[in-house]
Amino acid sequence: MVEIASRLSMSVTIPRQLQYREFSLRWKAADEPVATEDDDCAEIESVGAKASWDPELYEAKHSFVWKLGQGVIDLLDPMPGERILDLGCGTGHLTDQIAQRGADVLGVDASPDMIGQARQNFPKLRFQLENAGEMKFENEFEGVFSNAALHWMTDAENVASAISRALRRNGRLVAELGGRRNIGRIEDAIESVLARFETVTMPKSRTYFPSIAEYSSVLEASGLEVRFARLFDRPTLLEGANGMEDWIRQFKWYYFEQLPSERRRKALDEVLDVLRPILWREDGWTADYRRLRIVAIKV
Repeated sequence: MVEIASRLSMSVTIPRQLQYREFSLRWKAADEPVATEDDDCAEIESVGAKASWDPELYEAKHSFVWKLGQGVIDLLDPMPGERILDLGCGTGHLTDQIAQRGADVLGVDASPDMIGQARQNFPKLRFQLENAGEMKFENEFEGVFSNAALHWMTDAENVASAISRALRRNGRLVAELGGRRNIGRIEDAIESVLARFETVTMPKSRTYFPSIAEYSSVLEASGLEVRFARLFDRPTLLEGANGMEDWIRQFKWYYFEQLPSERRRKALDEVLDVLRPILWREDGWTADYRRLRIVAIKV
C-alpha cells in the first residue's frame, strides 16, 4: 500500500526495529520552510561525477552541507561496529559524524581534490578514491550512506548495481539527492541567457534528478527494495551577498567555460539579473532545491 501524505509538512519518525523491514512505502511530496544555517536538514550539492571541484570554495561558502546533514544520518542510524560506506563523501565531515557514532566507516569519492581535503580534515579516518559505478566491493557493508552526491552520478543503473553488490543481505541504502526539477529555476535562467550567445552549445547534463518512481525502478532493478521515499521542496538560503554567484561558480560553471573569458562575467551578471526577482529575498539568495530522500534494502 502506498501512503500519499498531505502537503502539510509532517515529520516522519520510524522506530529502528521497523525502519528497514516492516513499514509501508510512503511517497510524500511536501513544501518545507526555507532552510537556514540553524536547520538540521539543509545541504548543498556534494561530489560524485562532476569534472572538477574547488574544495576551498566548497569549505568556505557551502559548509552547511556537512553542518546540517544530520537528518539523513539520523535516518541511517549507524550502530557501533557496523560497516558503513559513505558514497560521495566530499570533504569528509559527514563521514566523521558517522564515525562518532561508533561505526566502521569508509568514505569514497570520485574527486581527488575532495579526497585530499577529507584526508587532511580527518587523518584518522579512511578515505578512498573511487568511481561509484566501478566499485568492486562485495557484500562488505551493513549500510551505504549518500548525501547530496548521487545526482552527480549520471550512470544511475551502474551505481545502483555497485551499491547492491557492496551491501550485505538486508543491508540498507539511505540517501538524499536532488529530485525531479531540483534547481529548475537556476538551470532555466542559465540556459535562457546562454542561448543568446551565438558561440554557445548547451553542454550535456552532468546531473541526474529523478522522480520517486524513476529512481525506485532503478534501485529495484538492482535488487534494492524501496521501503521509504519522500520528494519535497527545500528552498535553501545561500551564504553571503554573493551566494548565488558562488553557487554557480562551484556547481554550474561548466556552462560558462565555452565562452571567451571576457564574456563570462557579462553572462553571469545576466543570469543573476534573471534570478534576482525570483530567488532573492531580504535575507539573501535562495536556491530552489527539491530533494529526494530514500531508504532501500538489499533483498
